[in-house]
Amino acid sequence: MAEPNAGFVERLFAEHGRALHAYFLRRLRVKTDAPDLAQEVYLRLLRVNDVDAIRNPQNYLFTVASNLLKEHGVAQQHRRTTTIGVGAAMLDDLPGESPAVEGEVDADRRLARLHEVLEELPPRWRNAVILQYRYGLTYAQIGEHLGVSSNMVKKYLAQALARCRRRMARWE
Repeated sequence: MAEPNAGFVERLFAEHGRALHAYFLRRLRVKTDAPDLAQEVYLRLLRVNDVDAIRNPQNYLFTVASNLLKEHGVAQQHRRTTTIGVGAAMLDDLPGESPAVEGEVDADRRLARLHEVLEELPPRWRNAVILQYRYGLTYAQIGEHLGVSSNMVKKYLAQALARCRRRMARWE
């Protein structure tokens, strides 16, 4: 059963994959989500038990895509309303420069500056940094929370940490 289903889905994607990708690109705010959503459509179609019951495969494909787009929109809205705030307690566990010899005053100033720098980051970058260093989440877990791929989480972290280093270096 799985083999005929896989053949059906592969054939469907060979015929309509480009149109599906274009469909997502036209409807998404974040264009880089299109390949992930197309992949999810593919996976959902592989789970269909009786492909012979599908009367119009192209319509079915785009119905699945439409439903997935709605789910994605709801998830994105939820993520936008539940951003993570940066608090001083969260910053204690973040990696930073080691305190200078001047002591606690310098450490407090550095921590305050790091807090300012983190607040200046785009929300997704900041959330990725906090989830990684404060909560110890994996790239996959962070990606799930933010609604992006693991590769995008790596990019967010790389960009955020590079910006933090530059801003902290300017301060010193």
